Amino acid sequence: MTDEKNDIKTVVRNRKARHDYQVVSSMEAGIELMGCEVKSIRAGKVNVSDSYAMIDKGQIWLKNLHISPYELASGESPDPIRPRRLLMHRREIVKLGIKTQQQGMTLVPLSIYVKGRNVKVELGLVIGRKKYDKRQAIAKAEADRRMKQAVKKNLDR
Repeated sequence: MTDEKNDIKTVVRNRKARHDYQVVSSMEAGIELMGCEVKSIRAGKVNVSDSYAMIDKGQIWLKNLHISPYELASGESPDPIRPRRLLMHRREIVKLGIKTQQQGMTLVPLSIYVKGRNVKVELGLVIGRKKYDKRQAIAKAEADRRMKQAVKKNLDR
């Protein structure tokens, strides 16, 4: 028998964020959605590429997250790119607010996943990379990949 509370299904990952930013830390947050938006997310009709989070009046809001309208929904569907409130403890929001204001960091969603019955967002506290930093990161990843292939090739002999 599987435990439904720990059943995690990743819906979408923000690969662009890991390329453009250096992730300092990440945390889990709930997201406040309407019923038809939950069904769209479960169907994979969500785009996180240009989305970001900001703190306003003690609450975290996720901006530019595009959730396509659910085709089978009856009635009027909400605006696809409306701001959505993220659900976190107040002390976590205060800590994030201090880091984003004083240290110049940004909050970016790294992935959206379904955990049990709930939709969760993996929120990353990130620092922007310069163009040369991106090149160095790509070169390092390429070198690591080549080393792993060489080791694997030697072990297969």
